[in-house]
Amino acid sequence: MKRIVILGSTGSIGVSSLSVISALGEDYRVLAITGNNNTELFLKQIHEFKPKYAALYSEESYNKIKDQVPAHTKLLAPGIESLVYLSITPEADLIINGLVGSVGFIPLIAAVKAGKTIALANKEPIVMAGRAIMDECRRWNATIIPVDSEPSAVFQSLENVDCHSYYKAEPQIASILLTASGGPFFKYDGDLSKVTPKQALAHPRWKMGKKITIDSATLMNKGFETIEIMHLFALPLEKVKIVIHPQSIIHSAVEYVDGSIIAELSNPDMRLPIQYAITYPKRMPSPAKRLSITEMSKLEFSEPDLNKFPCLCLALDAAKKGGSFPAALNAADEVAVSAFLEGKILFTDIPKIVAGVLAKHTSHNKPLTLSAAAMVDEWAKEEAVDLLNSKRYKKVKI
Repeated sequence: MKRIVILGSTGSIGVSSLSVISALGEDYRVLAITGNNNTELFLKQIHEFKPKYAALYSEESYNKIKDQVPAHTKLLAPGIESLVYLSITPEADLIINGLVGSVGFIPLIAAVKAGKTIALANKEPIVMAGRAIMDECRRWNATIIPVDSEPSAVFQSLENVDCHSYYKAEPQIASILLTASGGPFFKYDGDLSKVTPKQALAHPRWKMGKKITIDSATLMNKGFETIEIMHLFALPLEKVKIVIHPQSIIHSAVEYVDGSIIAELSNPDMRLPIQYAITYPKRMPSPAKRLSITEMSKLEFSEPDLNKFPCLCLALDAAKKGGSFPAALNAADEVAVSAFLEGKILFTDIPKIVAGVLAKHTSHNKPLTLSAAAMVDEWAKEEAVDLLNSKRYKKVKI
């Protein structure tokens, strides 16, 4: 039996993970779940899956439901400490990290140092300090299996390569073809400054959480995935090529030095990469709709427009500079996206805030340590909030 901890069970990754586990049967059990503010759904999940442990990040949410949790589940104290405890518990065979933003950093590091196998959907920690995290994985014999569809596609296309030895595969790889749907504004010819959160959240292919959906609309997410893939698979920036693919059928591919291209194709359904991470190295029947090759009309590919999507340009520049620039990029974006969703700034102000923070940042740590990444994250968030409150971002040119 594989016992599973789900960090972020009420988010889109967590809900899909529970759906997958439910379909897999009795050999897969939910050991623990964690949530934040969606207490109604959290209680439903406790009643349905009967986890041994449950934890809420929010103290307010904890106080709201602490007397409603059934006896079969132990509700841990609120806060980051409980997320860490569940990330390292010896009872767990797999940790699914579906947390959003940098909050997933500390639980991920804890799981790595406990030598856990981690199904990682929370890419922000890898963006913040990917090299240091992968070094820790090798040190503690931990394994990270990517859950996002694109890194998962690369992982599957490198299936014959040992997870701990990706650096040995690098000479065989000509490039990673990292696909992107283009988001809701790929062919949009209107004024992006007038885009509303509702429009930006209307992704044409994927149903995801709000943060990642906005990052997909700005293409920042594709920059994050570029950095993630560089670190997960020990590749230089020049070997990751972003390709706009509106149909989202090819989820990414590996081009080898002999000219062969191995790709992962499927319908856009997050349950597939989640299930592969859960059952790895086995494959099992999935509830996702199967792809019919004969029903496909056409597959389109093009290069991204860096002028239209400056967030992607900023991300690639941060990846090129390395050091702590990706950590600052991630933190500034987190603040900017939150402000846009709250109606405080325009869609086109997101890259201005990010650019303003990066312009003030100087990287001093090469290679970057985990503690330094955490400090940069805190600094960049404070700087982004200051830019936001002072309105100085309006003067930033990108």
